[in-house]
Amino acid sequence: MAADTPLWTPTQERIDAAPITAFRKDAEAKAARSFSGYAELHRWSIDDREAFWDLVWDFCALVGDKGERRLVDGERMPGAAFFPDARLNFAENLLQKTGAGEAIVFRGEDKVERRLSWNELHALTSRLQQLFLSLGVKAGDRIAAMMPNMPETIAAMLAASSIGAVWSSCSPDFGEQGVLDRFGQIEPVVFIAPDGYWYNGKAIEVADKIRAVADKLASLSKVLIVDYLGTSSDVAATIDKAAALEDALSPFAVKTVSFERLPFAHPLYILFSSGTTGIPKCIVHSAGGTLIQHVKEHRLHAGLLDGDHLFYFTTCGWMMWNWLVSGLASGATLLLYDGSPFYPDGNVLFDFADAEKMTYFGTSAKFIDSVRKAGLKPIASHDLSSVRTISSTGSPLSPEDFRFVYDGIKKDVHLASISGGTDIVSCFVLGVPTEPVWTGEIQGPGLGLAVDVWDDDGKPVRQEKGELVCTKAFPSMPIGFWNDPEGKKYHAAYFERFDNVWCHGDFAEWTEHGGMIIHGRSDATLNPGGVRIGTAEIYNQVEQMPEILEALCIGQDFDNDVRVVLFVRLAPGVTLDEDLEKRIRARIRTGASPRHVPARIVAVADIPRTKSGKITELAVRDVVHGRAVKNKEALANPEALELFRDLPQLAS
Repeated sequence: MAADTPLWTPTQERIDAAPITAFRKDAEAKAARSFSGYAELHRWSIDDREAFWDLVWDFCALVGDKGERRLVDGERMPGAAFFPDARLNFAENLLQKTGAGEAIVFRGEDKVERRLSWNELHALTSRLQQLFLSLGVKAGDRIAAMMPNMPETIAAMLAASSIGAVWSSCSPDFGEQGVLDRFGQIEPVVFIAPDGYWYNGKAIEVADKIRAVADKLASLSKVLIVDYLGTSSDVAATIDKAAALEDALSPFAVKTVSFERLPFAHPLYILFSSGTTGIPKCIVHSAGGTLIQHVKEHRLHAGLLDGDHLFYFTTCGWMMWNWLVSGLASGATLLLYDGSPFYPDGNVLFDFADAEKMTYFGTSAKFIDSVRKAGLKPIASHDLSSVRTISSTGSPLSPEDFRFVYDGIKKDVHLASISGGTDIVSCFVLGVPTEPVWTGEIQGPGLGLAVDVWDDDGKPVRQEKGELVCTKAFPSMPIGFWNDPEGKKYHAAYFERFDNVWCHGDFAEWTEHGGMIIHGRSDATLNPGGVRIGTAEIYNQVEQMPEILEALCIGQDFDNDVRVVLFVRLAPGVTLDEDLEKRIRARIRTGASPRHVPARIVAVADIPRTKSGKITELAVRDVVHGRAVKNKEALANPEALELFRDLPQLAS
């Protein structure tokens, strides 16, 4: 296919049916002018943010009191306040729908299948709300969950947010220290966990981990064990302050859920972003900002309609879980899958799509690449007629995988590659249902987001790599970081590079079509398989081992993905043999998570560091990738960089 030919162009019928088309007409009426295309609509959305977000509230029918003002201190970043007079409740907006229609369809591999109607989701949320209130949970308290992606997780989040409590979650495959590094900072009053989970056809028990975590969270008043393997009562009996969820809910009859309307900026979620130093950062997101950004993305960019069947393959430790759950606010049925996406084989998600008439199929770039490499051709083996959109995120989707979606999965489908992050619990660039799809390109910037690409001097660049920035404030910016009263960590994370401008830490490039290519991280954060993790959590594990004096970790671009490479400086007399490699991997797997385990471990004689003693991950990453190293003069031992050049261990 010629490079100047789109992979896919929407038909006029699809364009006419897309919610963004109706929104554009409303925007033209509000702006009293016409827009020639998406680019002009986007320009208006950032030039007149007050009018734009006001229209999003109305078009997406948010429930609550909008208040008088739309934006205060709009030029300050951080510091801008959207809808400062508004009062709303996040859960009330997600639970607008009632009735016998399906709200959630859940599959736990081939072991468990459950369906919840809207009325049943309301009922479960009601009983959980009553339970939380009986435990003394109040607005602002934290509820933490180490949970699979299952219906109880969603209902518990809704019950928490209905009260104004703050929800935080991770997946049950995290190690004990990984869980404590997150939840230990936020002092939850309730901890929710499963009796175990299924992965790759095996039952994985987690009772010992729950007990160890609960013992170290002094703030807890209750531990709730959710039944997944059929052993919740047995597990709860072995843990202090614990009860099986069903037992804890038994006193409470179903009644109407009550919703406490709170300020737009009231905290809703705490998400965690691991960095290169210290324990994970606790990023606090607001109820109003998360809600209005998600419904905008769902309705306008994902083209979500009432009654659609929305799927995203995600765990509860990834922000795509938070994004998926918000689909309830648009009246979509959520399709949940927990477990391995390749059990019993690579067809399982496509089987799910056919069986449940999936309309939006969301997954990772790594999954699409794995399907292609496995030689699977869903286009020949599955119907997929209901699927309108296939969405990919987590890491850049390669040009060959763009083509594979159309050649190997479905010809007439909107392929929406999207990119954003935990930091904004949403997307900076994403799909546009009314525009063509070009090979290797994300279609465009999100409405209301002043996204740009800047060079090192803070000047905009076109069709060349630079830093992804956002030059104006937007509603889903974090409220701040937990335990950062003066905002110093928050400011350092995003606003230190360019004053009053959000610098995201991604390399990006505008295309000639007005789309964008994301080239991966520009900082030292790792992104294997699309899951953002920090090097600090790896160092925290391996540097406790007496065999290892020092470690340095990078992400190596390899085979259309990023793989974790760990370099170790060993103690005198120690050799990196198979046994030590095995112990290093086991230590990282149990102490952090399976995602942190390096693909390659390489022994080196020295590790480059700055004159102030800080190891230089970015410089090593540049050497490994054959790029020139900037600022060599800042290094105390620049000669050490040569130890990392053209290593045979990293060639395959």
